Amino acid sequence: MSRHFSLPLLGGLLLCAVSLSLSAQPGSPAPLRPPATPLIAHDPYFSIWSNADALTDGPTRHWTGTPQPLNGLIRVDDKTYRYLGDAEDEIPALKETRQQVTPTRTIVTMQSPEIELTLTFLTPAFPDDLAVMARPVTYLTWDVKSRDGRTHNVAVYFDASGMTAVNESDEPVVWSRAEIKGLHVLRIGSQQQPILAHSGDNLRIDWGYFYLAIPDKEAAELAAGNQSYRDHFAATGHIPKVDDLDQPRAPRSRFPSAPALNLVLPFGEVGAADVSRHILIGYDDIYSIEYMRQRLLAYWHKEFPTVSALLEGAEHDYASLTQRSEAYDAELTRDLAREGGPEYASIAVLAFRQAIAAHKLVEDDHGVPFFMPKENFSNGSISTVDVIYPSAPMFLLLNPKLVEAQLEPVLRYAESPHWKFPFAPHDLGVYPLADGQLYGGGEVSEEDQMPVEESGNVLILADAIAHVEHNTDFASRYWPLLTKWANYLLAEGFDPANQLCTDDFAGHLAHNTNLSIKAIEALAAYAQLARERGETQTAERYESAARSMAAKWGPKALDGDHYRLAFDKPGTWSQKYNLVWDSILGLHLFPAEIAEREVAYYKSHLNRFGLPLDNRATYTKLDWTIWSATLARNAADFQAIVHLVFEFLNQTPDRVPMTDWYDTITARQVGFQARSVVGGVYIKMLADPAIWSKWADRSASATKNP
Repeated sequence: MSRHFSLPLLGGLLLCAVSLSLSAQPGSPAPLRPPATPLIAHDPYFSIWSNADALTDGPTRHWTGTPQPLNGLIRVDDKTYRYLGDAEDEIPALKETRQQVTPTRTIVTMQSPEIELTLTFLTPAFPDDLAVMARPVTYLTWDVKSRDGRTHNVAVYFDASGMTAVNESDEPVVWSRAEIKGLHVLRIGSQQQPILAHSGDNLRIDWGYFYLAIPDKEAAELAAGNQSYRDHFAATGHIPKVDDLDQPRAPRSRFPSAPALNLVLPFGEVGAADVSRHILIGYDDIYSIEYMRQRLLAYWHKEFPTVSALLEGAEHDYASLTQRSEAYDAELTRDLAREGGPEYASIAVLAFRQAIAAHKLVEDDHGVPFFMPKENFSNGSISTVDVIYPSAPMFLLLNPKLVEAQLEPVLRYAESPHWKFPFAPHDLGVYPLADGQLYGGGEVSEEDQMPVEESGNVLILADAIAHVEHNTDFASRYWPLLTKWANYLLAEGFDPANQLCTDDFAGHLAHNTNLSIKAIEALAAYAQLARERGETQTAERYESAARSMAAKWGPKALDGDHYRLAFDKPGTWSQKYNLVWDSILGLHLFPAEIAEREVAYYKSHLNRFGLPLDNRATYTKLDWTIWSATLARNAADFQAIVHLVFEFLNQTPDRVPMTDWYDTITARQVGFQARSVVGGVYIKMLADPAIWSKWADRSASATKNP
């Protein structure tokens, strides 16, 4: 993680929570007003959200906040209404009556006096099915029915701005149409196509092509051109079936020359029964990632050689994936609610697509998957180890092969001549260029590195993979590397020097007690791996060292009714979130009263919107808070802490994809948004061996029987 201070901590009036879902039922999530609602969420570039209470209250935006407008109108007899976007704000909006976010879908119901419209954005990103999860395709479905007992003639209009395919609004775009088997296709992309030419944080993609694919049975009206087609539809219910093939234009201007993809779907006469239409929205980035100077393809190419084949295959699977998504969402949501309560389930459901979409799934030359995160709104690093670590619980639960795919490119880099240090690297570069660490001292200096942090992270995750997969195959491939890092922690981990940890926005800290816990648990994790490999003497040595350190930790860190932030700082405290692995991995190094004493102390230091990270400030980290809550031995204590996180999400005035760094008094975002670390909220599910085993067995079965 990296420092980011561009968003100051501000006070201000809090918004009232507005429920857009039905009341929670047993085994279901609690009603939650998302700070931002995922519509299309695939990877760090193909990620479009609604940042308002209703889909018609503002433009849709990339996760960075830059508008990437999707607009929708519906004509009912001779009346026209808006259902998406605010481009035609003089046209009345349908009244939004319900908004539901599930793991794979966003479902919004709205109405006029005449009809009810249900709009569904489906992204079937199943972690246990990499082939489907990797497809950069979202299905948009309209279901319309009469609500006044009469029949109505209905047509739907939809357009997508050229801003979906450029970084800045002054970049010229080009557009075209095509026909493939069963589909009409429109596409738009930048004129220059600078593939992998830029890296950084607050960026959108400016290469590849954005696609709309419409089943040819829908009798759609299509046009690639400018957004004035909207005026024609509002007046007539149709658009000219003629493309505007003028010179390439920039999408920054409004009328009449802002390039867009436009379509009309005629529903015909609609009565009491639902009439349904759908389209496919996709993006082909051509090349996705550069890894050690080699350009890598997106993982979906493993199944489909071309984007035409991808769209054709996605259309073929529409009905089956719709049914599969409904079943998957219901089962996962039910288990989340049973394990952590309705409010916890709502948080975890909202985190699902965000955690996935902060990654890109690519393949190397031999087809090995790399699942590479971008450190969104921090410094844009790619494959940051202390971002992989907090995000890992969701993937350890739903498919541990994805955690292997997160670590694989890091470990290959670490055993190359580029990495010369005795500890683990922090990152692989700046997204999408994974050509070597740039953070801190990079490849040339130990200055501002995170040696204990990153080494401990990798060892704990390697053991977690072995724990759930019941073998050490992954760890064994990199055993000399893991051994080197275990030796580093043996020498330097118990009482860390003045160095950064993952919470580096708080600055350097010596004698960090929470970081010490990580090192101790990492040594025990290494011992577990050694034992499973049959290296009994090695296992006994490292386990003995870890137990000796743990025995010294309690008395050295104790500060009355809690444990210190740093060994040498009496009167301080901090969340000891790293302690959660002691139980999850069966390490059992620390006496139970340490967690009990910490949780009791946390309960006495709660602010209105959460538990501060430590005594130095009122801000917190959302992911670590759920980890700390998971230390609680009873549901009431867990839910008391989680409730405040839920209230933060419900009431924060900062309408961005879930931030993980916010102030616990004001509910204001301090920094970070749309990051993968929110996958860490799934840590509660790992604390139940039966539920972890259930989902891990499911993913293992899916891997064997694709």
